[in-house]
Amino acid sequence: MNIFGIGLPEMAVILVLALLIFGPKKLPEIGSSLGKALKGFQQASREFENEFKREAQQLEETTKIKPENNSTVASRPKEEQINSID
Repeated sequence: MNIFGIGLPEMAVILVLALLIFGPKKLPEIGSSLGKALKGFQQASREFENEFKREAQQLEETTKIKPENNSTVASRPKEEQINSID
């Protein structure tokens, strides 16, 4: 079990320290608050990722260039280039 780079022994030490600092009565409240905060963070992260993907897809769709409209100066004959300058 490895959450946020913290293994089981480290989690046990953190739990014991939290129990000593906050006491057994306050610990469930703190755990509940921490769980809600993590859930909110994960939800915000998913929303951000979905919004980013949606914007990237929109940008990709708007920047697609159709082959028949992709006429640059270098791809046109030289005579046509000279006539367009005049």
